[in-house]
Amino acid sequence: MEDFVKGCPRPQLVREGWVCLDGEWDFLFDDGDVGVERRFFERFPKEGRLRIRVPFSYETALSGIGVKEAHGVVWYRREVCVEKREGERVLLHFEGCDFETFVWVNGRFAGRHRGGYVRFSFDVTDVVENGVNEVVVRVWDSRDKRQLRGKQRWKDRSFDCWYVQTTGIWKPVWLERVPEVFVKGLKLSPRLGERCVDVSAEIEGCVNGVWLETEVWFEGKQVSEVRVPVTRGCVSVSVNVYNPEICNHSVMEWSPERPSLYDMLVRLTRNGVCVDSVRSYFGMRDVRVSGSQVLLNGSPLYQRLVLNQGYWKESGLTPPDEEAMIRDIDRIAALGFNGMRIHQKVEDERFLYWCDVKGMLVWCEAPSAYEFDDVMMEGFLDEWGRIVRQFYSHPSIITWTPVNESWGVPAVKSDVRQQAFVQAIYYMTKALDPMRPVIVNDGWEHTISDIVTLHDYQERADLFAEKYSDPERILGNREAFNGSRYAFADGFSYRGQPVIISEYGGIAFQNEEEGWGYGNKVRDEKGFLKRFGEITEAIQRLPYVCGYCYTQATDVQQEINGVMNMDREYKVDPEAFRALNTRSFGY
Repeated sequence: MEDFVKGCPRPQLVREGWVCLDGEWDFLFDDGDVGVERRFFERFPKEGRLRIRVPFSYETALSGIGVKEAHGVVWYRREVCVEKREGERVLLHFEGCDFETFVWVNGRFAGRHRGGYVRFSFDVTDVVENGVNEVVVRVWDSRDKRQLRGKQRWKDRSFDCWYVQTTGIWKPVWLERVPEVFVKGLKLSPRLGERCVDVSAEIEGCVNGVWLETEVWFEGKQVSEVRVPVTRGCVSVSVNVYNPEICNHSVMEWSPERPSLYDMLVRLTRNGVCVDSVRSYFGMRDVRVSGSQVLLNGSPLYQRLVLNQGYWKESGLTPPDEEAMIRDIDRIAALGFNGMRIHQKVEDERFLYWCDVKGMLVWCEAPSAYEFDDVMMEGFLDEWGRIVRQFYSHPSIITWTPVNESWGVPAVKSDVRQQAFVQAIYYMTKALDPMRPVIVNDGWEHTISDIVTLHDYQERADLFAEKYSDPERILGNREAFNGSRYAFADGFSYRGQPVIISEYGGIAFQNEEEGWGYGNKVRDEKGFLKRFGEITEAIQRLPYVCGYCYTQATDVQQEINGVMNMDREYKVDPEAFRALNTRSFGY
């Protein structure tokens, strides 16, 4: 599987005939926003022209520019060689471009997209020519707090836990040739109890006389195949994955201990001739909530998560390369974590592919907006829906977390309008994906939520243990547990859900005096391990808590509370940390 997936920006829908457009592009700041009027898309100006290395944003060192100041409008240009063939379409894909993107090809408008975190594509068949083509991209960004921005600052300087902004292209750009009728998308839903996977294929083009053929393989052995007619633009089929020659009693389950993955080949045929062929994969696993437990494949799952903000020293939100993504996952696993909460970021899909391969559990979170009104709500619902749909089929994702710490809904505790909005997010997410738990407001002030999550950076283990010794004090909403924060919003109450401490720790440890963490800064490795061990044990000994998320994996700019620094070097002995992290006290 890895041979055909590795390197492809869209690892669960891979076909031959794609070309990576990352690399050197012409680049221009347009602070006066005059480019459209002066038709930069027809004649890209030489004055002020720079060179940028895509997909790194101009704010990063790896971009070749490294300017931290905010520029609201930027332009890109490069030449692209296209071999145009009869009976094929040409698609231009952007994996992530922040925030509003306009694209021209050979001076002709190709499309527009709003949103900074998900994939979008333009069919450029009618504007490309055989041979050399000019692609010009204009990106508009802002400091508007109603825009999904995650940890990107909206001030001139970084502050608290908000960092340098990311503007423009920050994920891969690529070109793909597809046939006139092709598989546009796949939605893969494992049904472990029925030993099958439901395949929903979105088909683009004329489907008259077209059949969908699906083959499932495991480690080179064919498991099953199904063939159904295509009568409209979306076709669904249930595919058996049980084969006694591969697993004589059931199916190969996906789990952190054994992340088994099935390969899938999907073809479209007409009159017995293959017109399109794509490769994919899936994992057979079931995640659900039962009483006070989260179950994975029917068994209680104790989650040892780490908060991962996914920032890099030289490249910001963009990983330096795919090998760096792999090393990141491996180094986090070596610390004894079985999962991570991707915080305020939507990761490169190749990162999620490697989590699928390596058995790393993932909580997928929306980047927050910070002001509530109709504009914010419209933008949030659109982009969050796209996030869920794009990443739905990854088995490593076991939880959706659309809102964090009341960011964007600051009055949710008492404001019925904001409460209605977060409930709408919950039900929309469950409609898109009924399989996974949804945590609507991670940290506190829950309305409706499949898991109750609490954030608490109390540094003294004895005080932490005393505070949580009686679950009714906090879960019963009788008293605040984090400053003035309560577990539930007004009018809502605990209904027996699983409880997870989804942020704690944040121990500041670095030789330099600058930077911050939570609580008092420790001065050496011994002090770090002592505090981590004591506070983690206090959580591990709580019988009603079924997991935790430590803050955090790495330092991020001014925030120096990582187990690793921004160069991904351990700040403490990983074996000693792992021993403390993986203790069990019988709960």
